[in-house]
Amino acid sequence: MTRPPFDPPSERDVAVVTAQLGRPARGVVGIAARCVCGNPTVVATAPRLGDGSPFPTLYYLSHPAATSTVSTLEATGVMAELSELIAQDDALAGAYRTAHASYLADRESILVVDEIAGYSAGGMPDRIKCLHALVAHALAAGPGVNPIGDLALARTAWTPERCDCADPGVGLPG
Repeated sequence: MTRPPFDPPSERDVAVVTAQLGRPARGVVGIAARCVCGNPTVVATAPRLGDGSPFPTLYYLSHPAATSTVSTLEATGVMAELSELIAQDDALAGAYRTAHASYLADRESILVVDEIAGYSAGGMPDRIKCLHALVAHALAAGPGVNPIGDLALARTAWTPERCDCADPGVGLPG
């Protein structure tokens, strides 16, 4: 298997992710997407954490501005709206199942963990449970891989093409 193309984390990356999350970053194996300024936006997390716990969420959205705007989508009912779309559109549902397979392949290229085999993130392949995970996958994999993540990202007030890291209250190290 080919490992997904992401940057190995530097000490600074881990410090930035820790500040972004407001807690120690765990199991960081890479930076899967970055802000235009270079700060992490999506962290790649080990499929098994240092304490031995299985961790199915390979792609984790860490950027505070991105996380905030995706939280707004979730709070305003976008998950239900997108769930209806996959229920009504066979092509979209098929692409979403393909995204699930892509996610599993990326994670298993790092480590196969029997306890989470077949489980990806965000509700894939049949429902929408977490837009944060789906947007993180879309940002990490690029446009066209996770159609629900792409649709959610297009509806956010945040864009990876504009740096929001220096905005007051974002709390990132310089």
